[in-house]
Amino acid sequence: MPNVCLYFQVHQPRRLRRFSFFDVGHLHDYEDEAENRRILDRIAEKCYLPFGALLLQLIGEYGGAFRFALSISGVLLDQIERHRPDVLESFQRLAATKCVEFLNETDSHSLAFLFSPREFRAQILRHRERILSLFGQEGRTFRHTELIYSDALATAVEKMGYRTILAEGTEKILGRRSPNLVYRPAGCKKLKLLLRNYRLSDDVAFRFSDRNWAEYPLTAQKYAHWLHRIRREEAVIGLFMDYETLGEHQWRETGIFDFFRNLPGEILRHPDFRFQTPAEAAAAHEAAGEIHSPAFISWADEERDTTAWLGNAMQQDAARMLYGLEAAIRHTKDPDHLGTWRMLQTSDHLYYMCTKWFSDGDVHRYFSPFESPYEAYINYMNILDDLSRSIRGKKERHNDRETRTLSL
Repeated sequence: MPNVCLYFQVHQPRRLRRFSFFDVGHLHDYEDEAENRRILDRIAEKCYLPFGALLLQLIGEYGGAFRFALSISGVLLDQIERHRPDVLESFQRLAATKCVEFLNETDSHSLAFLFSPREFRAQILRHRERILSLFGQEGRTFRHTELIYSDALATAVEKMGYRTILAEGTEKILGRRSPNLVYRPAGCKKLKLLLRNYRLSDDVAFRFSDRNWAEYPLTAQKYAHWLHRIRREEAVIGLFMDYETLGEHQWRETGIFDFFRNLPGEILRHPDFRFQTPAEAAAAHEAAGEIHSPAFISWADEERDTTAWLGNAMQQDAARMLYGLEAAIRHTKDPDHLGTWRMLQTSDHLYYMCTKWFSDGDVHRYFSPFESPYEAYINYMNILDDLSRSIRGKKERHNDRETRTLSL
């Protein structure tokens, strides 16, 4: 019986203020609070609240047969807990239906695994605690930042007790095999791997409103027909996309809300099809084979690797300086410094520095608040410089106090 596994990533970064060289050593407030609030309010009204209401309605209409998963970044949780409790309540109402699985991820939506296993583990544990506290669920499925994945990551995640992990269904790891099956990550004994069918997912997330697309307009009936044509032995169809697809990336005027309103009914019209959450799908199916991914993959850009965040010298330099501060940050034992450092780990800050061209470059420019990747890099490095000086200043003041104490 084919199963549709629908998952939404819910994330908004905490954007940085314009921070010049002349601000270094003088200002220590790095966030653009006004812009963050403006964007959050806009997306709440266009996406979070109306889409949450639609999903709740669909769960009720189909008596629990409509099921899906949400992965809400800790970065967004920070913002909605502080500014938009109505959005948080929208997600909590979905959790109360028992038809929505809430996934775990790195709390800061970071690349910590690539630089600091200790920080990676700490962020997962923090996110796990928040999901349990806010939504009453103990995470069973792990989704890494932007679906970044490798064999080593899968092994680390299995050791933390997870039984399901998500990744991009790219030919880099599949070869000619289907993404619509459950697999076992290489080196793992209990962890199962679910893959994103990127063609079907991107038909909705990116191509839905493209009038030059040969399949435009996309209707729920047409889309469900494509799913129904998938062979019965291909057990799990992973449709993974941003929650913000509804109303933010694809505006209501495109018909995206009507599409999703009709989609569950069209899919369930076929008696052999049903919806499952990632944990349910993994538990219900044996692994069809083993997947090897010695190099990192992701769902970003044509390369589907980590070059969206670490593909040029600016990004690599920024990441080295960021994670090079870890020992000094921990030595201060200052929760404010630690919180700031973790906020700066959010992958979006590195994403804005990407210098790719063509369609990938267009996507990066669409999301970036900066005029150029170079401007994003200079702004970020000024902030890191100021943070580094603040840490050194605190250490020096601590040493001075100790010296005066000893002299007495």
